[in-house]
Amino acid sequence: MTTDNATAVPAVSARDTPPATSLALDHLSWSVGGAVIVDDITMHVTEGEFVALIGPNGAGKTSLFNLVSGLTRPTAGTVTLSGVDITRHAPHKRARLGMGRTFQTSSVFADLTVGANVGLAVQARTGESRRFWKRAGADGGPETAAALELVRLSHRADAMAGDLSHGDKRKLELALLLARRPRLILLDEPMAGVGAGEIGELTTVIRDVHREQGCTVLMVEHHMEVLLDMADRLAVMHHGALLAFTDPDSAMADPAVQAAYLGDGA
Repeated sequence: MTTDNATAVPAVSARDTPPATSLALDHLSWSVGGAVIVDDITMHVTEGEFVALIGPNGAGKTSLFNLVSGLTRPTAGTVTLSGVDITRHAPHKRARLGMGRTFQTSSVFADLTVGANVGLAVQARTGESRRFWKRAGADGGPETAAALELVRLSHRADAMAGDLSHGDKRKLELALLLARRPRLILLDEPMAGVGAGEIGELTTVIRDVHREQGCTVLMVEHHMEVLLDMADRLAVMHHGALLAFTDPDSAMADPAVQAAYLGDGA
């Protein structure tokens, strides 16, 4: 029972709860022979956020991706995935915790069908390929079908992966990641080498993957029109350091960003 002058405590709604941090980089640095490649990066990405990483060539974007994915060990600082310190984890351990990555060059099994490629990824996650009666590369059933539908490759399930266009190979790589059920996806220049006629659909596929799966996306890309349309925030790198980390409009209006990336306020 409350008295008349008691102060009511407002209920806490889900709206009041701050979003969880998906990826936290704290004072992350990497030096080689005295040269600083990645310089004291601190960046917290929230769960489900789409962050675009931009900067001129040589800014350190791919080097930062290598630190996040475990291909390179940092000189200093930490990498945390959903609250777990993974700074010293090998890439395969990070994958088990829900991190997936694509690279600038396509990597699929050219001599297998599109469906078999995704089926292998499903088996790798479930462990079914270890069963001696289970044929490696089997189609993976409903999970394969769902992944191919999301990336708009259902009609190419029986095609050889090596026969796909470059844009469709990029879609297949996304399907391979989805088969592993990632919580965080790192996309390293997914539009590299993709023909102009395929960029629009690939952009739509990436947007659909982000929205429908609810995963966190960190993407390096040079097509600014693609990034500005999809990103919640831009992380701008210059000379290995983080120059800005804010919404696209604020980032593009920043004089320091304009000078470093766009060219003296152009």
